[in-house]
Amino acid sequence: MGFEFEVVLEDVETLNQWALQGKLDITKLSFPAFFQSSNEYVLLNSGSALGKGVGPLLISKSADINQGSKIEDLTIALPGSHTTANLLFSFAYPNATNKEFMVFSSIEDAVLRGKTDLGVIIHENRFTYQQKGLFKVRDLGEYWEEKMNAPIPLGGIASKKESRAAAGTIDSLIRQSLEHAFSNYPFITDYVKQHSQVMSEDVMRQHIDLYVNNYSLDLGAEGRQAIATLYDVYNRASNKAVATYSLFL
Repeated sequence: MGFEFEVVLEDVETLNQWALQGKLDITKLSFPAFFQSSNEYVLLNSGSALGKGVGPLLISKSADINQGSKIEDLTIALPGSHTTANLLFSFAYPNATNKEFMVFSSIEDAVLRGKTDLGVIIHENRFTYQQKGLFKVRDLGEYWEEKMNAPIPLGGIASKKESRAAAGTIDSLIRQSLEHAFSNYPFITDYVKQHSQVMSEDVMRQHIDLYVNNYSLDLGAEGRQAIATLYDVYNRASNKAVATYSLFL
C-alpha cells in the first residue's frame, strides 16, 4: 500500500510529550494529551482503549488509609501529567495537588518504599499490586462511571492532520490487525511476548481481555460521546475553551 512503518516503543507519557511537540506522524497517546494537540492531530476510529471497569486505581501501602487520612494531605505518584490517570484522579480529588510524576512501572515500588503515600496505577499493574502487598483505596474509573454514566476513555491512536489523506487507510489497517488478533485469540504472538517486559502470559491475557474490546475496533457513537464528555471535563478543569475543529477522523 506504499507505507513504510518505523515502530517507536516508549512509555505513554513520553509519547504524550512527543505529541505536544508534533514529533510522530502516527502515535498512541492519552486523551488529555490528544486534547492538547488536537489542532495538529486527528483521532482514528480504531485502536483506542475505552471501556467499563478499565480505569486507573488509587493504591496505598496501608489497608487503613481511608480511616481518617485526607487524600489532599498525602503525596501521590502518578504516571505523567498528561495522562488520563492524572485527569481522572483530579476529577475525583480536585484539591489533591501534592503530586509526583514518574514512569508508570515505578509507582508500585514508590509506594512500597514510602517515597509517596499513594500511587495511581495503570496498565498491567492493576493485576499485580495485591501480590506486592498493596491495597486499593479507590477505583478512579468506577468513580468516573458513577458520576458521568459513560465508558472511560483512556487513550487512542492519532494521525497528523497533514497526513489525513493516508489516515483512513492507516485506520483500516489497524482495524484489520485487530480483527486478525481477535480471530486468533487467545494465541499471543512472539512480538507481544518480546515487548511485554516481565508480564506472564496470564497477565498478558488479563490485560488484553480488559483493554481490547469493541471500542478498539471502532469507537462508534457511544465511544465518541464518552470522549466528548471527557473533553468537556478536561476543558473545565483547565479553563480552556472548546475547540471549533473536529476531534475525530
